[in-house]
Order: sequence, then structure tokens, then C-alpha cells
Amino acid sequence: MSLFPTSKRAEDLHQRVSAFMDAHVYPNERRFQDELDAAKREGDRFRPTKLIEELKVLAQAQGLWNLFLPESGHGAGLTNVEYAPLCEVMGRSHFASEAFNCSAPDTGNMETIERYGTEEQKERWLKPLLNGEIRSAFAMTEPDVASSDATNIQSSIERDGDHYVINGRKWWTSAALDPRCKFLIFMGKSDPANPNRHAQQSMILVPMDTPGVQVVRFLPVFGYDDALHHGHAEMRFDNVRVPAANLLLGEGRGFEIAQGRLGPGRIHHCMRLIGMAERALEAMCRRSLKRIAFGRAVADQGVTRERIANARILIDQARLLTLHAAHRMDTVGNKVARQDIAMIKVAAPNMACQVIDWALQAHGAGGVSDDFMLAYSYARARTTRISDGPDEVHRNQIAKLELGKYLETSTQPAAA
Repeated sequence: MSLFPTSKRAEDLHQRVSAFMDAHVYPNERRFQDELDAAKREGDRFRPTKLIEELKVLAQAQGLWNLFLPESGHGAGLTNVEYAPLCEVMGRSHFASEAFNCSAPDTGNMETIERYGTEEQKERWLKPLLNGEIRSAFAMTEPDVASSDATNIQSSIERDGDHYVINGRKWWTSAALDPRCKFLIFMGKSDPANPNRHAQQSMILVPMDTPGVQVVRFLPVFGYDDALHHGHAEMRFDNVRVPAANLLLGEGRGFEIAQGRLGPGRIHHCMRLIGMAERALEAMCRRSLKRIAFGRAVADQGVTRERIANARILIDQARLLTLHAAHRMDTVGNKVARQDIAMIKVAAPNMACQVIDWALQAHGAGGVSDDFMLAYSYARARTTRISDGPDEVHRNQIAKLELGKYLETSTQPAAA
């Protein structure tokens, strides 16, 4: 019996997604890598793979499509608790999420437009995203400021008649290098003089083919080009003019949109990391059982067994903590659950880094190669300790919220 509320429909979807992974994803992981390697050799490293396009058709035909959308006629209508286990299954393979149209940054962009967009914006941008016909990007992080504090953003969004003019530099704009990427959501300051630092920012939809939108370079991650996720770009926006109708929600609402967008996204990131860690633990167990060192299996070494045991504990702890946060989001809302969300954003990436590191060690020299995908898994897990807010920011928020409980009761006598 589950500790968290679910439904027969969610359980059925979990079984069907797992079966799809067994039948179509795991057997094709080598083919996927071969297609990426071929694209790189031919000088077109970020082009879509034929495999993904084939899997998208299969997944859509089986009703395994847009499963992440919680409150929409376009998705599965699952709660965060119900979707989380599906996300974990998808996280077991690096490319699986896109096959189900459940990959970032498109998921966050779809949720954003679904929740905050006008009917015209939904028709032009959301509909083709929901159909898997295009990709999108999200431009928030900047190279010239500490973007862990979103109020530091310096890029500008200035009203000029029926248009807004955008200027600024962005980087780590994921998927912007994908030829299918047709627009991005840009966050910048529309009212820098506003005394409320959280009301200075706005978000606006920017077509990629707008004059003044320039991709400066692609940014490797730990040496990986991340073609798997269609790369990360540094971008420049020089006097980019877009219609005023492209603004999301209204001027000064950018920070509000960002907070609404990031809560579910963090659940998705954490559950994918748990799936990744589960697969690393499986690889560690299988490898250590069949490799012989100094006359006995590596699995018979005490240190290996200790690491396997600790990995099992850490993964299950992270899963329960993440499901608890998802349940809190479903029952009390993202704002009340913000401490729970911050906790999983620290716990899950650190857990994944540790478990994958142990798996790397058990594989010896092979672990740092690309033969087992562990090195790339580690790079992704380590990156997640920074993306969507670094550990330090989340720990600070957790501590402030915890201390706040005692500030409210400071008139009570201290415990002996």
C-alpha cells in the first residue's frame, strides 16, 4: 500500500511507461548514442535523432504523452504524487523523457503558457509544443551577475509603443541550439526602479527568428556537448523587438511566474535523478558480482557492501522525501510547501552524486569512460546542484523557514 495517495489510472500508466521503456528505450540506447556520434561527425551535432522522432510517434499512439501536465485537458491530469514515479522511470535513461514529450525546458514552458498565457499565445506556441512539433528554450541565467539571486538580472525589457525592446546577455539557455527550437521565454527587468525588488522583472515570448536574437556559442558541461539535450547556448539580444502581446501575465509578474514554474520542475528533476541513481546502483551490483579482484568478487569486499547498503538507504530516503514534497504541493500548495521543495533540491542531487560516484569506483577505469554512461550521469547530477538554484540558496531558505518557526514563538520560555 502506498504511503501517498494515488489512483488505479496512475498505477496503470506507471506499468505502461515501464513496459515502453523495456520494449523501446533500453534496447535502443546504443542506437541513440550512435546517431549522436554520427551527427557530430557530420558537423550537425544538435540535430534531432531519428530514434526520438520514432519513439514520440509510438508514445503518442499509446497515450503516453504530456503526462506531466497536472490540470489540463491536454495532459494526463495527474497530481504531482502520481506523476513523480513516472518521472523516476523516465529518468533511468538519459533520453527517455523527450520520447514522452516530458523533457525540460519544454515541460516548464508548457506549464507556464498553460497557466499564464493568453488564448492567442496558447494557440501559437503551446499547441505545437503539446504536439511535439517544436522545441523551446528558457532564457534566465546571465553571465555578468550572480543569477542564484534572480533579482540580480540585468537584461532589459522596455515598452516602446505596441512593442517591447529586449537587450541583454544570457547563457545556459538549454535547447536553444536545437533546430526545432522556435521560441524562448525571456526574463528581464521591465521596471528596475520599482522599490519592490520582486516586481521589477517580466517574462516575454521571443521567437528565435526575431532580428537581434543571436546564439554566441554553445557551452559544454564537464566537457560534454550535451547534444543529448540539444545543448546549452550563450545568447545575445540586441534591440530585439517583439509585440507587446507576447508579454506573459503582465509587467512586473516575472518573479511570480518563475516561482510558479519551478516548484513542479524541481519535483521532476529530483525524481529523474532518483531513477538515474537506481540505475547506477544496479550497475554497481552487477559489476561487483562478476568482477574478480585478489581472488574474490568485488561484491565480497566489505567496503563494496557498505557502499551498496548506503546507496540503497540514500535512494529510498530521497524518494520518500521527494514524494512527501509532491504530496505537500498537492495538498497545501507550492508556497506552503516551499521548504519541502527546497529540501529535495538539496537532497536528491547530492544523493545521486554520491551513489553514482560509488558506482564509478566499482567500475574502475571503465567507470570514467563513456561505455557505461556513469560519467555522463555524474556530470548531469553534479550540474543539478547548481541549476534551478544552487545548494547554498536552498539551504539558506530551509534554515530561514526553520528559524522562523521559533521567532513566532520567541515569547515562550526556552527548554531546559
